[in-house]
Amino acid sequence: MIDNKTAHMASEYDENIEKSIPFYRAIHSEALRIAEVYNPAPRNWLDTGCGTGSLVSAAAERFPGTEFYLCDPSKEMLDLAMKKNEGHRVRSIGDFASSEIPAGYDSSFDVITAIQAHHYQDKEGRAASTRRCYESLVDGGLFLTFENTSPLTEKGERLYKEYWKKFQIDAGKDERTAQKHMDRYNVEYFPITVLEHIEALRSAGFAAVELFWYTYMQSGYLCIK
Repeated sequence: MIDNKTAHMASEYDENIEKSIPFYRAIHSEALRIAEVYNPAPRNWLDTGCGTGSLVSAAAERFPGTEFYLCDPSKEMLDLAMKKNEGHRVRSIGDFASSEIPAGYDSSFDVITAIQAHHYQDKEGRAASTRRCYESLVDGGLFLTFENTSPLTEKGERLYKEYWKKFQIDAGKDERTAQKHMDRYNVEYFPITVLEHIEALRSAGFAAVELFWYTYMQSGYLCIK
């Protein structure tokens, strides 16, 4: 059985994720770039749904004075993330869902990231996770989130699914595996539209919400408390 909520075993995630998510490394790179422009020296940074820790591994090189905190609902993912970040200023908050940031960390973080994490939750769970991230930021803190996203129309959805499927086949997946990934849509993960993302982030309390990234069926948002 898969040991996390993604389509890949934790031990196989790094070798397969770029065949699944278009511009996956670019998403990380641009998140770090905009974070650096906003706050060149954050005191601390929480990465929720950290996966195998690739984002923080890159961030720790760019922000050497920052202390990083990792959480993920998969123990296997979190173990790999901590191993990958040995030697960096990184701490594990624990093996629990990204919505369950422990007491004592409220209003603590300068930056929080959630990369491809909250779309596994239903509407209520997503709202709770987003609100918890908001509450865990300092005033003026930065929240960066990237999620699988639903197109605005049924015709758009059909086209985008084929577009994404072709990307995966071109990246090296066979057609059956690529189609299996498409079949997870609204079954194993639950995307919402750009407009719904913006409304949910505003409802969480963020003073500023900006669409930062959109390609294939992934979108990214820059939010300031």
